[in-house]
Amino acid sequence: MAAGEIDHESPTPVYRQIAALLIADIERGALEVNRKIPSESDLVKRFGVARDTARNAVRYLREQGYVFTVPQRGTYVAEQRPDETAPDE
Repeated sequence: MAAGEIDHESPTPVYRQIAALLIADIERGALEVNRKIPSESDLVKRFGVARDTARNAVRYLREQGYVFTVPQRGTYVAEQRPDETAPDE
């Protein structure tokens, strides 16, 4: 499997694979803070998946704190949370 491709034979759900690829883009700076991520339609085209799969990937990213959605505007990269394992000062 080439980088950026989905492995439909993997035990990892496709939406999680898409989310992992987008997280990698965020972490390496290809998707910048406060910039839009690709739309669901773009993800459908890029990965050849159903819209529900793309929607689940975006929902997962939102639940994990990587993105936030502004109604009628789009979904944007969130500022990354500080390491939650760091001791409180």
